[in-house]
Amino acid sequence: MSNTDKIRNVCIIAHVDHGKTTLVDFLLRQAGTFQSHEKMTDRVMDSMDLERERGITILAKNTSVRMGSTKINIVDTPGHADFGGEVERIMGMVDGALLLVDAAEGPLPQTRFVLRKALSQGLKIILVINKVDRPDARTEEVVNQAFDLFVELGATDEQADFPIVYTCARDGWCTMDSDKIADLIEDKGTESLKPLFDLILDTVPPPKTSGSSGSQMLISNLSYSDYVGRLAIGRVSAGSFAKGQKVSRHGINSAGAPVVENFTVTQLYTYEGLALTEVPTLALGDIGVIAGSELTEIGDTLVDIPATTPLPRISVELPTLGMVFMVNSSPLAGQEGEAIQSRKLRDRLIREVRQNVALRLEESSATDQFRILGRGELQFAILIEQMRREGFEFMVGKPTVLYKTDASGDRLEPMELAVLDLPSKYTGDVTAMFQRRKGILVKHEAAAGHGSDRVRLEFEIPTRGLLGVRSHYLTITRGEGLFSSHITDYGPHKGVLAHRLVGALISDRSGETVEYGLLGLEDRGVLFLGPGVPVYEGMIIGENSKDNDMNVNPCREKKLTNIRAAHAELLVTLSGIRKMSLERCIEWIDEDEYIEVTPKSIRLRKKVLQGNLRSVKRADRVN
Repeated sequence: MSNTDKIRNVCIIAHVDHGKTTLVDFLLRQAGTFQSHEKMTDRVMDSMDLERERGITILAKNTSVRMGSTKINIVDTPGHADFGGEVERIMGMVDGALLLVDAAEGPLPQTRFVLRKALSQGLKIILVINKVDRPDARTEEVVNQAFDLFVELGATDEQADFPIVYTCARDGWCTMDSDKIADLIEDKGTESLKPLFDLILDTVPPPKTSGSSGSQMLISNLSYSDYVGRLAIGRVSAGSFAKGQKVSRHGINSAGAPVVENFTVTQLYTYEGLALTEVPTLALGDIGVIAGSELTEIGDTLVDIPATTPLPRISVELPTLGMVFMVNSSPLAGQEGEAIQSRKLRDRLIREVRQNVALRLEESSATDQFRILGRGELQFAILIEQMRREGFEFMVGKPTVLYKTDASGDRLEPMELAVLDLPSKYTGDVTAMFQRRKGILVKHEAAAGHGSDRVRLEFEIPTRGLLGVRSHYLTITRGEGLFSSHITDYGPHKGVLAHRLVGALISDRSGETVEYGLLGLEDRGVLFLGPGVPVYEGMIIGENSKDNDMNVNPCREKKLTNIRAAHAELLVTLSGIRKMSLERCIEWIDEDEYIEVTPKSIRLRKKVLQGNLRSVKRADRVN
């Protein structure tokens, strides 16, 4: 396709769980992407196992639909703030955005983040009010809140004059007239998403050329094929690319110095629905895939003339957290997976950093430790889970905040805006918990979208204060609270902040846990392990009810004698075990502890395993 008027490039941005992927499902279905004999699955764009298991989008993905003679390239983006880097790097590929907002919840932290990025790129925004069929929907109020957000973020008059469409993505219909919503809810299936398709064609401008005399493509994403190797994904900004063409890659090396690599294009692909279709040429404005170089990185520019000026590299906001990854050194290393060496661990982390521009890799003074810098605990948890499923064994430390220093030498730390939606009866306990973590309440209002019994609280709080807060928040609200946050800026350091006020129950020997030994420890705190689990000296088996650590013997067996008791022994069992998921372990650990990760197990341990070489006092643990 050579006519850019027949191409539209658009992304879908929203807060997590506002219905992006479901909307893409119905856009594909109603555009005729699926044949009549094809089986259509829900959330078809969530292709990763982790995405389907967790119900969230993790990676940005491309697809396309055709409306008449016009091709609409669609990019589905993550909604969780930890994966904001995925949103930032695809903004340059599109000319418009569908901003999805829940008709009941309204604009939330990630809505603000992605909208600010879209406005700064000059994208044409279409406001999509989704889930208008909810009984607690408040469409008019949400539209007003969205307009206020546009103004607050400095939108131009043209950007603030956005079109609005009301949708029920779950049922596959939309309307431009809010007065028709009630009738459409009563009579499902009488409408479709055609008004949204028409709005995209009329509102989103066709792609423009960068003005270069040669061909240009900025690489915004990477993929891999077992047949042709690394695939570079991006939008053609100028000229065109053809199979067999000689091109140059403008990139940077590990030291940040510019490099130029010449290679021949071996294959060209474009998106047709969910499939990659081989094509002889990629035309101006189209989003496509180029194969031929194994060295391509995100942010590189491909040109047909070496003298052509490369496009500006993709820039994303800097990381705010760091986590140490290291070789597994526990006594059980290598028994459940591949005990990798430092070289292989480093290679795996480098590969991840190259594919995710929001992550950074820092070498450490120790040869077997590497520091990954990222956005949040969930982003680290996803990387750890992916490596687990690849068969690796390794250890990770507690996430730490990355500080800055201002001109006067004072330390600054990242600050976040946390938005909480919870039943009003838990307001006092939640407020007290956030204030202990240096949070400042900046807004308290009724959460009209969930009924009169709920409130919405907004806290300005340091990132340190949010580490490990999610599980405590859900416990206080009995699982009924909603929680989201995003980075706002750096602010003055808030002083000492206690992370965990209780100690750990630590095995003082190697062996296998025994139910009799665990029964004697139940009064000491909360157990993480049941009977029959291998343990070693220094491994954490539970949480102490007091602030100090305690070395215990979970392998103690009952002494047997040949004297028979006169009464029958009562059957006594463990009252309960706290199952520690990966995310919960990341929230729980302290500075002197590691998480041991294997394909089959997640274990908590002390950095120093020998009991006679470490102190159990809390003051020694946190200092």
